[in-house]
Amino acid sequence: MFTKQIIQILKKTYPNAHCSLDFKTPLELLAATILSAQCTDERVNKVTRELFQKFPSVSAYAKADIKDIELAVFSTGFYKNKAKAIQQSARIVLEKFNGAVPHTMDELLQLSGVARKTANVVLGNAFGIVQGVVVDTHVSRIAGRLGWTREKNPVKIEQDIMARIPKKNWLAISHLLIAHGRKTCTARKPFCATCPLNKFCPAAFNI
Repeated sequence: MFTKQIIQILKKTYPNAHCSLDFKTPLELLAATILSAQCTDERVNKVTRELFQKFPSVSAYAKADIKDIELAVFSTGFYKNKAKAIQQSARIVLEKFNGAVPHTMDELLQLSGVARKTANVVLGNAFGIVQGVVVDTHVSRIAGRLGWTREKNPVKIEQDIMARIPKKNWLAISHLLIAHGRKTCTARKPFCATCPLNKFCPAAFNI
């Protein structure tokens, strides 16, 4: 209900909504997305400026001393797990995929630290392949507030959104909801009075 109007309003409100992680290659986006877990994209972009120069290839990550990767990504938090995921993913890419980041959902999910969110980010933004919806904290929060889902599990939230939104908008809706979550529909104190969606949102003024 009102889904079409909501999408139209979001597109008009955030015409430049896009992936805010800086990258030039699928490998760079894969690493950046792994680092973005529980970290701001702004912080990730600061870290990856040097990270991508220091580790310019899959083999560079695969052969590196893990402590060098840990040091490079330290400020993103959970740096040991993230460094390990990046290195192990690089090794899998070398061993299974001839050194090229794969471009199917099933293959990406074989990489270390990669769930559907990361796979959807890489597929949609690096390869232009849309197989699902990126569900991060902003998307899950706003989808719940709009009444699009009652689920808490990201995979189930994604399924609910995909069932409601035409496939042609699957990539865009993530960017739009993330932009809206950062600017207006914030976690603690959403700005319902100035929200362009308030007349369509069942949670408006009730949070």
